[in-house]
Formats: sequence, structure tokens, C-alpha cells
Amino acid sequence: MSGTHDSAVQGTAPIRLFASDTLEFFTHVHPATVLVAWVPVAAASLVWGIALSGESGHPYSAIPGFVVGIILWTITEYLLHRFIFHFTPRTPLRKRISFLMHGVHHAQPRVKTRLVMPLMVSVPLALLFYLLFSVVVSHFMGARWLTGPLFSGFVIGYVCYDLTHYALHNVQFKGGLGKFLRTHHMRHHTEWDSRFGVSTPLWDHVFRTEPSKKTAGDDGQR
Repeated sequence: MSGTHDSAVQGTAPIRLFASDTLEFFTHVHPATVLVAWVPVAAASLVWGIALSGESGHPYSAIPGFVVGIILWTITEYLLHRFIFHFTPRTPLRKRISFLMHGVHHAQPRVKTRLVMPLMVSVPLALLFYLLFSVVVSHFMGARWLTGPLFSGFVIGYVCYDLTHYALHNVQFKGGLGKFLRTHHMRHHTEWDSRFGVSTPLWDHVFRTEPSKKTAGDDGQR
């Protein structure tokens, strides 16, 4: 899949993505935006779910539902990264879409304002996943009280992913989990068809996209 992304461009101003100044403005995001926008959403969803759980006679279901939501995010993160962000474009339009979605990050991984997801992307995705949870959990499973906790955990999983991604490109971890995740992610930047997990490498092991052979230059950014 290396052909889906342009070569890294280091030490330059951010690549302009849109002719419109308004659209271009919204492609740059401060990491605090993720916390400000999504933590209240997650908190409100969890509180709503806890209230419904009590009313429906399932007072202890909210926390397990929240945990399942986080787990669902981790596999969603992997699948989105592998199959959507790294799809192989075969037309000029698809190449443009691929570059807008993710290729620009591989081209300029050091641009701090493009390390978290813009709201114009994350908001529609959140609405889509909420609708999916509502249809599956509320209507098909008949467990309306679980929709809020599941969505809350899912959103918190996303927040952790985005902030982890930002940190992995900006913090020189000396050891522990931070260094492990940074090394894992930096290898992805040099081997684009492997290591798609950012907040966790779990699904790379499950789906065999975690190469067994270690590569050189692990901590460099491409």
C-alpha cells in the first residue's frame, strides 16, 4: 500500500488542502479540541445510560456497556485505519480523497495541527456510529439502556486514540508503554501496510498485520 501515500515532506509549511480559506482553517485542529468537544458528549451519554439502566431494572449494566464500547472502538480504529485510511486508490479522484483523509499525515507527520481528527470528519462519523448503536442495541436487541454507555465508551476510546496519536508524534518517551506504542507507530510510518493499531497493537496480532521481524530506524518519523 505504499503507493497510496506521497513521500514524507519534512521541515516545510503545512500542505494546503483546499482553495477555500474556511475549509483550510478547519483542517487544522488543536488537540484540546478533542477533549472540549467529546468528553461532555461521552459524560452525557453515560449519565443518560445510567439513568435508563435504573429505570429499566438493569442498574449494573452501564459500566460493562461502557467497557464494551471502549473495546468496540479499538477494533473500529484498526479497521478504519487499515481499510479506509489505507485503501488503494485507482483513480485521480480516489487518490485525492486518500490524500485528504490520511495521505497528508504520512507526507507531513510532524505537522502538529493535523494529528487529530477534524470535527468536520469526527462529528458525522460519531452520528453514524450512534445511529448504528441505536438501531442494533435499542431496536434489534431491545436494550435501549445500553446505547448510551456503549456510545460513551466508544467516544472515550476515540478520545484516547486521538490524544495518543498526538503524543506519539510529539513526546520522546524514555520507556514503558509510551515508548512501546511510539516505536510501533513509527514503524507504521515506514511500513505502510502493517501496524495499523495506534492506541493498541492488539488487533494487529489478531489479524496478522504485526510483522515478526524487527526493522531498523524504528523511532524515525517519515
